Amino acid sequence: MANPDLNQVRNFGIISHIDAGKTTVSERILFYAGEIHKMGEVHDGMAVMDWMEQEQERGITITATATNCRWKNYTFNLIDTPGHIDFTIEVERSLRVLDGAVAIFSAVEGVQPQSESVWRQANRYQVPRICLINKMDRIGADHQQVLESIVKQLDITPLLLQLPLGSEENFHGVIDLIAEKTILFAEDDQGQTLTSGEIPEELREVAQRQREQIVEAAADFDDNILDDFLHGNAIAAERILPALRKGVINCKIYPVLLGSALRNKGIQPLLDTICSLLPSPLDIPPPTATRLDKQESWKVTTDPRAELCALAFKVLADEGRKLSYLRIYSGSLKPGDSVYNSRTLESEKVARLFRMHSHKRERINLAIAGDIVTATGLKNVLTGDTISNPEFPLQLAGLEYPEPVVSLAIEPKTLDDRDKLPLALEKLQWEDPTFRVKEDLETGQTVLTGMGELHLEVVIQRLKTDFGVATQTGRPQVVYRETIRCATEQHEIFEREVEGKIHHGEVKIRLNPTERKSGINIDIPEQLLADWPEELAELIRTNLTMACQSGQIAGYPLTDLTLSLIEAPYNSNKTTELGISAAISRAITQALRNGKPTLLEPVMALELIAPSDYTGRVMGSLNQKRGQIEGTLSRPGQDIIHATVPLLEMFGYMTELRSATKGQGSFTMEFSHFDQAPAEILEKFGVS
Repeated sequence: MANPDLNQVRNFGIISHIDAGKTTVSERILFYAGEIHKMGEVHDGMAVMDWMEQEQERGITITATATNCRWKNYTFNLIDTPGHIDFTIEVERSLRVLDGAVAIFSAVEGVQPQSESVWRQANRYQVPRICLINKMDRIGADHQQVLESIVKQLDITPLLLQLPLGSEENFHGVIDLIAEKTILFAEDDQGQTLTSGEIPEELREVAQRQREQIVEAAADFDDNILDDFLHGNAIAAERILPALRKGVINCKIYPVLLGSALRNKGIQPLLDTICSLLPSPLDIPPPTATRLDKQESWKVTTDPRAELCALAFKVLADEGRKLSYLRIYSGSLKPGDSVYNSRTLESEKVARLFRMHSHKRERINLAIAGDIVTATGLKNVLTGDTISNPEFPLQLAGLEYPEPVVSLAIEPKTLDDRDKLPLALEKLQWEDPTFRVKEDLETGQTVLTGMGELHLEVVIQRLKTDFGVATQTGRPQVVYRETIRCATEQHEIFEREVEGKIHHGEVKIRLNPTERKSGINIDIPEQLLADWPEELAELIRTNLTMACQSGQIAGYPLTDLTLSLIEAPYNSNKTTELGISAAISRAITQALRNGKPTLLEPVMALELIAPSDYTGRVMGSLNQKRGQIEGTLSRPGQDIIHATVPLLEMFGYMTELRSATKGQGSFTMEFSHFDQAPAEILEKFGVS
């Protein structure tokens, strides 16, 4: 396929809470775009975008999946993202490289916890968005209630572009407020036939009032529309859309459409809106890179003729080889090109390039600025790496990774499994920066750490199905953090003769506890290291950072404290790398002991849905789990409970909840913060 006009390229993702309908919408997009000829359903395990065995078995999206298709004269690079909090890294790295997004909300549940999380992630990267209120055919569907929850919980003003025709099971079409017409979706040909008509007389007044709100929003971005609006002149649809597009691209306007993807209603208008309102690669602000050879800022332009600059936002172990997902920001890339990795400071050669269609590949000979493609041959590339021309080395900002909070011990079942396990775990770590592996020095066990029980469950299953490694696992364990309860200072001098050479080092440090959620702050006054050789000064910074990765109680990472370097005298005749490293290690170890160390446990934010008859029982069980009820929302027949609960209390809770609500309750949770662990936990670790 020839490279398309960049003005007609749309790089966008689909984001939402789990079960809001992301993959179902993706499936309809591919069908109406002619990419597939039969729509598969998530609940049948037949959706094209859910290609992993684990996704098909569970009926959820686990990994972000990219595909390429065409709608009318436009080319779409679409990424379907997971909605479960355990796989939030997939959303994070997708939003990092996308130009726009479609946020999906259930017409029944409205804004749910993960909806808020992915919205905040999109805010962080300033990603323009349009919204789809899905499941308009469901009992209890109420788009006005969803709009209210969007305003309240996301703190934005949504702009409704459509009104529904019919409600719940009678939902059969929409009023297009900009074009001032109705759109009806055929029931007998999978929604492929659309019928336009006049707005019903009884709905014209409300449609006119709503259209005025759209025109008013457009007037903020077009002075001519503002002038005509103030004078009461008619304003055509073709004038409104470009003005709205400016607002969307600037993240000032968030248009809202209505649909029911499972019933094949509302998808074609969504596709037209993606073309009309979401940005092309040429519309987004150019990212700033660092030119490494001159250590200066460089504006990256979306130009195929410019210097190459691309970000590896995802890495996949595919049939034993590394497949790197690349967003090309500038320049062009061909098979056989040598590229420079800004992290490893080494050159590698691209073997082949592909466009992805879910897990299937289409081989291509050229990728240009604005493309999202995959490459083989880049053996040392990891998520977040920048690749560029070796003669013009550039580095983009990387990605932020959430900290994993659940761990479990794992052992291979057989000798053959023991030989294969390390390589399999290494490949899984290529793919997922939130998955960590370490060896417990006391027990010799391999410990896996991830975002939650489901995350680690999927890893164990993939070890067996994808890599042929059978394992035995222990129970999931909480990953704590360590901190101190009082300020402390420590002055340490190390001096020892090793193999005939005196090694000397001297430091004075201070540790101060800080408020919860403040993390680690390392304070090194610049003048303190002014007399030090650069390599030794960098060694001090590295040692101080590394020291914060392991506390004194059980080796958990430190948090919520400030580590200040007070003194670090340098003696050119005596100070050595070994000496200063040893002094720092001993100083921090003693300071932590003197600072009354303690443990912090992870606390989760919980949203629980239960039938009204069982709400009292459910809230009682949460109180027994040291939960804090933060609020409830009553809806017909059910209550939504918001609470914070320590993670330790939540293992296996789904079984308990289903038993308490006769199978009708459900919950979702995400990490909230670390807080003081209770006395029984401290006692278990020997902390007084």
